[in-house]
Amino acid sequence: MTLPDMPSLRLLVDVARLGSIGAAGRAAGMSQQAASERLRTVEANVGVTLLRRSPGGSTLTDAGALLVEWATRLLDVADEIDQGISTLRADRDRELSVVASMTVAEYLLPAWLVRLRQRQDTTVTLRATNSENVVQAVRAGEADLGFVEDSVSHSGLASLVVAHDELVVVAHPDDVWCRRRRAVDASILARRGLTAREPGSGTRRVLEAALRAAGLAPSVPAVELTTTAAVRSSVLAGSPPAVLSHLAVEADLSAGRLRAVPVDDLDLRRDLTAVWQGSARPPAGPVRDLLAIARAG
Repeated sequence: MTLPDMPSLRLLVDVARLGSIGAAGRAAGMSQQAASERLRTVEANVGVTLLRRSPGGSTLTDAGALLVEWATRLLDVADEIDQGISTLRADRDRELSVVASMTVAEYLLPAWLVRLRQRQDTTVTLRATNSENVVQAVRAGEADLGFVEDSVSHSGLASLVVAHDELVVVAHPDDVWCRRRRAVDASILARRGLTAREPGSGTRRVLEAALRAAGLAPSVPAVELTTTAAVRSSVLAGSPPAVLSHLAVEADLSAGRLRAVPVDDLDLRRDLTAVWQGSARPPAGPVRDLLAIARAG
């Protein structure tokens, strides 16, 4: 014997409530024949006759009446659980906690969140930090969704590449590198003390990984700062060159406030990756919606 499924139990309860298999079937959105076949399956599984069928309708046997009493209590509990799940889902759909690395938080997420807000009434909390801290926060359950800028390890988390970015070496127009007619060799870049982000930053990790891939070891930074905006402002004020996302300096390059310094034989492209806990498929609701917006660009 197996416990009948919930729709079958609800169908039996509706036969008792409405007086016929046909009426119960219509309430469940099925034909009388389909309803009758399902109830015969229930009887076969239970092992007793539950209904007396006649041209004038269907009535419950004593066993059927007892099963309806039990099923009614079970269905009431199931309905309460279903309502509770709906409440949990509604709460989740109204709130979204995001933690993102600095470049994503400063230059991409604002537009993504505006578009999300246009689609649904979701309250979003956003914390900006470096990539390593993003992964730690998502693993600890402190955020529903994280965005990292590089290949920082995120084992144990689901992930999805949502966009691509490229780093660029930028310098103050008066810097000696801006007077060069040829590109800077990667070895020259490695030897110079740059204006850099702190250890753990996605931008710094990408640069150091690119240099190591070229067989080079980066020198100690001349200036070390904790935000992209601070690095950019420092270079604008005359600090040594920096390696920053093109997103962060696009306006400065167009206006001539900073100059891009071409570098030979160095791949500074990177993926922007979303991370979250759970299965590979993003959870329904604002997480999945925000990822779709990010991937659409």
